[in-house]
Amino acid sequence: MSLERFLPVLLLLGSNVFMTFAWYGHLKYKSAPLFTVILVSWGIAFFEYCLMVPANRLGSAFYSAPQLKGMQEVITLLVFAAFSVGYLGQPLKWNHWAGFALIAVAAWLIFME
Repeated sequence: MSLERFLPVLLLLGSNVFMTFAWYGHLKYKSAPLFTVILVSWGIAFFEYCLMVPANRLGSAFYSAPQLKGMQEVITLLVFAAFSVGYLGQPLKWNHWAGFALIAVAAWLIFME
């Protein structure tokens, strides 16, 4: 895979790390006021957008919009799985993995020509 085709994947990976923290990172701080959590999450999401928009813009030269979305969903699941176990301490069960696998199969189908 050339760097030009791989760069959108790296940007999607980075953006998903930020977005996962924006959406779920506050779960470790349940005593924090909701309004504060929302503001902090918006701040984190800004950096997600700074990576996601270029990922889609650059990626559109090589991938269709549905392919970019399918790729993003698989990356999101991989990042979330690591985050759930490593940061939140919430291991995934067999049914979570099975559901994630079905989503991965769906993404694979999107790439079929």
